[in-house]
Amino acid sequence: MSEKVGVAGTVDFERLSEYRYRIPRQGKMRADAVFYASERILEDLAAEDYASLRQLMGVATLPGVVEPALSMPDIHWGYGFPIGGVAAFDPKEGGVVSPGGVGFDINCGVRLLVSEITREELEERKARLADELFRSVPSGVGRGRKDFRIGRPDLERLLVEGPSWLVERGYGEPEDLEGIESRGRLAGADPDAVSERAYQRGRPQLGTLGSGNHFLEVQYVDEIYDEEAARAYGLHPGQVTVLIHSGSRGLGHQVCTDYVERFLQVAPKYGIELVDRQLAAAPVESPEGRDYLGAMSAAANFAFANRQLIAHFTREAFARAGFGGRPLRVLYDLAHNNAKLEEHGGRRVLVHRKGATRAFGPGNPELPERYRRVGQPVLVPGDMGRYSFVLAGTEGSMRETFGSSAHGAGRKMSRRRAKKAARGRNLIREMERMGILVRAPGRATVDEEMSEAYKDAAEVVEVTDGAGIGKKVARLRPRIVVKG
Repeated sequence: MSEKVGVAGTVDFERLSEYRYRIPRQGKMRADAVFYASERILEDLAAEDYASLRQLMGVATLPGVVEPALSMPDIHWGYGFPIGGVAAFDPKEGGVVSPGGVGFDINCGVRLLVSEITREELEERKARLADELFRSVPSGVGRGRKDFRIGRPDLERLLVEGPSWLVERGYGEPEDLEGIESRGRLAGADPDAVSERAYQRGRPQLGTLGSGNHFLEVQYVDEIYDEEAARAYGLHPGQVTVLIHSGSRGLGHQVCTDYVERFLQVAPKYGIELVDRQLAAAPVESPEGRDYLGAMSAAANFAFANRQLIAHFTREAFARAGFGGRPLRVLYDLAHNNAKLEEHGGRRVLVHRKGATRAFGPGNPELPERYRRVGQPVLVPGDMGRYSFVLAGTEGSMRETFGSSAHGAGRKMSRRRAKKAARGRNLIREMERMGILVRAPGRATVDEEMSEAYKDAAEVVEVTDGAGIGKKVARLRPRIVVKG
């Protein structure tokens, strides 16, 4: 039973169930749009004058869109697509690919490492470990590594092979690859479709966090919600974990920039009417579309490799801090910003996930065998002061959201507003009083990433779980935060 909810002058939507809402097709929309929210998240949407919902309506105007266009409960305004946006396009029906539906940080994503180190053992060496991690993993705008260099021919191979190229050279273990979405290698990567400027920007940045909301957190398992899934994932209370959040750095940013400009020029040639220039698009099966997908896949493979190298140096930092011989195993590594050809509803479609994560349900053959019975691990980072979550993909996500789920807490405050709100406070000291050590290039980044700048991840997860598009498995609490 649907319930009409009118929003005068902006967006009309109706409530389909406790957490599911629909914006009926109107104007130039080619499909309905569906979004997931709680009452509190609806208040956040109202506070931004429903800008992200209007973006979702814009997504639904693109050619070949498969109903419905979607957004997850961590929705907020983004470039072209809203953050949290999911949309599938049918290439046989003139479906398009849009760089704005992937994002500038192609394959921004997260990797969760798990150990058998206990929280008590961590506390004994916490300060030393925090310093070792900050020295081992460069962070901040434009920062590169001085202890790892890669030549152009090798970089081209890495763009095709992803982290397997690094593992073959001793930067990780072969079993690491089993825990990476698509084993860390998107097919069809084309190094020749990547511009020279992208190569220049990305080459020195492999193995670095970057800036903004990127981070490396040492956490511990605080609570288990689903014993069966937790056992399959190897999680138990008090266990120390590491969550790495980074992407394709300058290489991916430049790929997006290059193809937005190119697609703006060619969209009229294909009769694509853009309600927003940020939705620049080209047909999936056009030369331009194929070039972008080749470059995007190359950038995605770079991002998987970036997190692989960060994990390698993280392991070395743990050893230097006194945890030698205590392995850090890859639980899972998944992308937040990608476009992938997948089978849904009996047809092959290109699924854009922009600030959303793949969440395949139980039995899917693409999952590692050890996870198939319970579904794909879904990693939902929160803000640096509270908690993150591990979920499992469900049959509901496969049925309703093209196998997709929420990717994080979702911002509700701009970086500028956050810095203003943090004026006069020492957030690093506040965090230390909470038992959380923060290491960052400067206070400005920490101020931008204050907890109050984000939705409560618990709220996002409750909506995800309640709507049946993800199942709560475990909660993680931070003890060390290295910020980009």
